[in-house]
Amino acid sequence: MPEELDKTAETATPGKKKFPFKIVLMAVLGVAIISGAGFYLFKKGNSGPSGPSVKQKQEEASPLIALDPFILNLADPGRFLKMTLEVEVASPDGATLVNTRKAQLRDAIITLLGNKTGDDISTADGKMQLKDELILRINQELGRPVIKNVYFTEFVMQ
Repeated sequence: MPEELDKTAETATPGKKKFPFKIVLMAVLGVAIISGAGFYLFKKGNSGPSGPSVKQKQEEASPLIALDPFILNLADPGRFLKMTLEVEVASPDGATLVNTRKAQLRDAIITLLGNKTGDDISTADGKMQLKDELILRINQELGRPVIKNVYFTEFVMQ
């Protein structure tokens, strides 16, 4: 019996502490949950927003059609303009119409630009007004409102 008391005394020694398994287990579980949530959010973030709204926006994106560069004389003697532009059409049907009527559109644009002076189109306001006139003139040539916007990709006057 004295031997049994010695064993009990050894196990109940106040200097020795038991290993905190519950705390370690809770910490490992917490890290696993946080890692899983982070992985889920990371994967979801990389794939981008999902659902029909993204597909609708991609389908609704207006096609841009690049026109060949224009090099022409302005109304000012000795001044010329080199301009490249892209037109934004309202629908894929409009893109087909623009592509089939490029010669008529180029003629309308050259006629419009040939009557402009360098002072008319050298300022930012002048370029904005020119864009509005181009949209109006091209839509008149096509017979319906097909062009939504005009973008200058090159604009050099001399």
